[in-house]
This record gives sequence, structure tokens and C-alpha cells, in this order.
Amino acid sequence: MRRVAVVHRMPGRDLAGCTSRVVGRALAARGATAVPDYSLKSLLPPTLGGLDAAAGLLADCIEDDRRIVIVGDFDADGATGTALAVRGLTGLGATNVRWRMPDRVRHGYGLGMKLAAECVDDAPAVVVTVDHGISSLQGVEHLRAAGIEVVVTDHHLPGPELPRASAIVNPNCPGDPFPSRNLAGVGVMFYTLIALRGELRRRGRKADFRLDSLLDLVALGSVADLVRLDENNRRLVHQGLRRIQARRCAPGIAALLEVAGRNLAHVTAGDLGFVAGPRLNAAGRLDDISIGIRCLLEDDFGRAMALAEQLDALNRERQAIQAEMVETAERLAEDFVSGLAGTAGGFCLHDSQWHAGVVGLVASRICEKTRRPVVALAPAGDRDADGGAELKGSCRSPAGVHMRDLLAELDAANPGLIDRFGGHARAAGLSLTPDCLPAFRAAFEAHVEKLEFGRDEVLSDGELSASEFSLETAQALIDAGPWGQGWDEPLFDGRFKVLDRRVVGSKHLKLLLEPVAGGPAIDAIAFRAGDLCHQELPEPLHVTFRLELNRWRGNVTLQLNIQHMVETVVSPPR
Repeated sequence: MRRVAVVHRMPGRDLAGCTSRVVGRALAARGATAVPDYSLKSLLPPTLGGLDAAAGLLADCIEDDRRIVIVGDFDADGATGTALAVRGLTGLGATNVRWRMPDRVRHGYGLGMKLAAECVDDAPAVVVTVDHGISSLQGVEHLRAAGIEVVVTDHHLPGPELPRASAIVNPNCPGDPFPSRNLAGVGVMFYTLIALRGELRRRGRKADFRLDSLLDLVALGSVADLVRLDENNRRLVHQGLRRIQARRCAPGIAALLEVAGRNLAHVTAGDLGFVAGPRLNAAGRLDDISIGIRCLLEDDFGRAMALAEQLDALNRERQAIQAEMVETAERLAEDFVSGLAGTAGGFCLHDSQWHAGVVGLVASRICEKTRRPVVALAPAGDRDADGGAELKGSCRSPAGVHMRDLLAELDAANPGLIDRFGGHARAAGLSLTPDCLPAFRAAFEAHVEKLEFGRDEVLSDGELSASEFSLETAQALIDAGPWGQGWDEPLFDGRFKVLDRRVVGSKHLKLLLEPVAGGPAIDAIAFRAGDLCHQELPEPLHVTFRLELNRWRGNVTLQLNIQHMVETVVSPPR
């Protein structure tokens, strides 16, 4: 369990119409001036650049019964976006829709030349990318040379040159008029379908398919891809969650949640991010993301459950591989630190036996533990490759370090060192040849050493009074969601007397805590903290926690989900 400094958020005014003072304080501290309106009528209108051209091309295909091929990405965002595109296009009248997904090993990321050539074999009129394509210059050019129109729908940051596509829909393109740049790939596809429906209606077609029936897919992909949950994204996720909770969702989404033991009626955004999303991603990491697509497109619950069980098995395999890789990575990081005078700036880790599909999770775990930028690399081919294959890496960074910009600076200063790179502020990917690894590691470490890192601080919504430790407060916090990236779930801190502790599930710490300020004893859980069971703990124990409901065998009890041990409290920012 990480030890942190806690900064209390500046308290805000009570929000009119908010029945819970705890929720009102939390919303105000995040910048809300009123109780958020998550109704569909409040969605931002479809004003993204390129929508008219994309809608026109797709409407032509529907009217002329020409083939549309959807090409997604091999993660949860790409999988949900692909399923959304297929379901949405079919619902709007398209009868000739196919889909393809890149294989992580054979094709690599995006619309590369090999995947583009396979798309040509499908003889489409239009190829639509989902969650990639903005950097696929050669693949798009290959399709256009073959007489195939290309619609790029993406949300990743563009490079200096855009692909020569027939239409590009990406809120992060320079000058795009859309007010929010935070849509996930599945969200961009959703807006593309809204524009298409409008174009079909202008042409006199009925087009009465309810696109809001697909918001369960938008919610899952948006949360799983960790895009910032600005107000518009929260509307999309809120509406999708309502449909899942009412079981008005794709059978595959219900199956992904139920195979993990979740009750749909109580599903939260956290369940999408930590339960359903990883099971989809496991297929893209270890096997074939097409299993996940078939699960999301399946209309029979029994068949969807069979596919979900395959994904669940892949996820367990992924967890075992990840645990072994993380152990190796931690040892490599410790060896690296032991050879330095002082604290390491960042870590560039590589092992020839690692699985390329899991290095992102390893980078995330080491970054979370060390609070330093991390690059984890593995051979792009089989795991037993001995350095001969191209290396693919995943990069993660703590707050304050823009990982994609860091790679761009390294690339500019060292031409030819990095083959390809792309990504976001906190997560990015790259590829390079094995013989470039020593030079890249040296350049990366030298660059990171120049960066300044602040204290390991977390923001807290303060302490709770005795009366606020209640089932009603926990439920009100759940109801005020969705919470997620950029709209953090409320985190509180407090001091407690430890009445009891034990290890559960082999590695989790179960506690019985009594608030020092008064109130009844409360159950608590600290995941992956079982090693603290027999260690001496501070008295009182000062921790951060999330307030949650623990549902077990029909009983509902209050539970604290312990996040950090508090070393010090810092005055709130002014």
C-alpha cells in the first residue's frame, strides 16, 4: 500500500438540489456549479469536423447496397467501437457490412500495409477505421490507390501529417469545432452514426433506429479506455449504465459482467473498467480480439455467455502471465536503482521472454508503484524470441509527465531511433529494433533525469463525520456517478483504531476499524496489501478510503476500500 501526502480539496458551496451534503461537497470540489444534467437532450450536438463527408459516403453505400468494412483496434475501445459500428450501420439499413480486426503480432497497431491488403481482398466500397487510422498514412494510401474510400474515425493525437482519407472524424484534429476532445474511439463512432442517421433522414429515408440503444457499448468502451470523463462523456456513460442496470444491453455485456459474478442491477462505471474491460482486452493481448467482437455482437445470451467464459479464461491466463512479468520487472527496477546514486528518474525495462500483449499492464503497475515514467518492452513476435524480433513497448507516466510528448522529443533529438510511436499524455506505445534498445534506454533515462517530480500526493475530499459513515451516504455517492478518469471517485481520509485484521483471498487485507472521531466499527478491505497483516501499523492508522456498499448473500453492509497510508496532510491549494 503506497504511502502518500494528502491534500484536502478546497471545500465548495453546497449545490442546490443535492440531497447529500457529502455528494454536494464532492461535486463542488470538482468544479460543478449545479447537479449535473445527464439527460440525452443535453448531449453535445454532432459538430465534429468530417462528419458530413463521412455520413455522405456511408449513406451512399447504404442506398446502393455497397460493402462497408469496419476495421477496429485490438483493445476494448476498438472492440466496442467495432460492435457499435456493425450494430448501428445494420440498424440504419446497411445490408453489406463486414468487419476485420488487426492481430497484435501479425499486423501490429493500426491500419498497416498487411491489414490494408487484406481489406482490399474484401472488395469494399468504403473502409471505416475505429479507434485508429490517424497515423496510418501508408495503409490509407494503399486503399485509396485500390479505388477504395476510407473514413478514419479516431481520437488519438495526430502527427504532423494526416492520412489522405476520404473523411477524417477526430476531435483532436487541429481546428476541429467539437467542444470536447475527450471522446473515446467508440464515442467518435457513435457521433458518426448520429450524423449518418441525420443524412439518411435528409434523403427521405425513415432511419428510425434508436441509436441510444447502443449506449451500453459506448459506456463500456469509454470507461475501459480511460478517457477523461468530461461532462459529455459522463452523460454517455451514465445513459449506458442505466441500460445495463435495466438489462437493456447487449447480451455480451451482460455475460461479461455476470461471468465475473456482478449483479447487473448494481453495476457501476468501476465494474466496466475493472471487470468487463479487462476481459475484452485479454483477448486482444493473448489471442484474438475477434472473440470479444463476436461476444458483443451475439444476440443469444447462451452463446454470448460461452464466449464470455472464453474471455474469462483468457483473462485468468493474462493475470498469471502479468504476475510473473511484474515480478521480473520489479527485480529489474530494483537492480537498476541499486546501481544508481540517488533516486531513479525513470525505468526502461526489457525481457526477451515477456509477452508483448501484457507489457502495458506491467508498465502501469511499475509506474503506480514507483511514481516514475516507465517503458516496458517485449519482442513483437513469439515470447521465446531472443532479441531478433522487433521490440514493442508500452509507456506509462505519473501525473505531470506527458508521455507522448516525451517520445516526440526523443524522436526529434534522435532521428531513426524510434520506428513508430503514439498515444496520450499518460500512456503511449512505441516500437524499435533490438539493436537500438541501448541507445533508446540511455536517451530516455537522460531525458527523464531532467524532469522534476513533485511529492507523491493525492487529493482527498476530507474526513467524514460519524453520521456520514452510512449506507445512505455510500448509495448517494454511487448515484451521483459515473466517476472515473478526470472526475475522480470521491476519496476521503481518516484516522482509525485497528480492532482486527486478517488476510483474505491469499493477498488482501481485511480490517475492522473504529473511527477515532467516534462512531461504530466499520469493515474495510485493502487489496493486495496482505503483507501488512503481521507488520506493525501506526496507531491511530491514518488512511485514505472510498466509501462503498458490500453486497453479500442478500445483505448490504458499509465497507471502506482502503487506498493509501497517509504520511502527512498538506494544506489545500489556493
